[in-house]
Amino acid sequence: MCERVKTSHPLWLPRYAGTVYRSSLQDQRLSSLFARGAALVPVPGSARTSDASWPALELAVVLSEVGFSLPVWTCLRRRYAVTKSATAAGSARPSVQQHFDSFVAMPAITPVQRIVLIDDVVTKGRTLLAAAARLRNVLPDADIRAFALIRTQGYAHHMEHLQEPCQGVIRWAGGDARREP
Repeated sequence: MCERVKTSHPLWLPRYAGTVYRSSLQDQRLSSLFARGAALVPVPGSARTSDASWPALELAVVLSEVGFSLPVWTCLRRRYAVTKSATAAGSARPSVQQHFDSFVAMPAITPVQRIVLIDDVVTKGRTLLAAAARLRNVLPDADIRAFALIRTQGYAHHMEHLQEPCQGVIRWAGGDARREP
């Protein structure tokens, strides 16, 4: 599933986005996240934004197209590449500060009250926390939330469901990002 999302698979990505949309029709948490008036802001991958494919952008576009009908705003970019978390050892993964320093946020032309950061995969939450902090600098009054299609769970002895939506919080704790759940 991760590979299909990371490569923006033309068959599977719309299916996954459609599942999110259909779930939002019955799940108040999802429907309020994608409420009218929100702007979808894709989170750039580890490469410089202009140098790479952008799975989160593809996901944001497909989410908008399958029924949410929200604007996609590419106001967050990477000025320079950071180490790719998926292939790095835990200790070599970029810190929140490294992500923050590599991001640049464009100011809004029109007022933006609500932002939903869109990412393909969330592990610890460093990238999302840094993206939210960078956007907070240019939009101090905006309500900033996040959505990731896939969340890692580490090793689990037993999984009840492959699709298990959750609502959580990513916060700064002990000098690092902390995701609950």
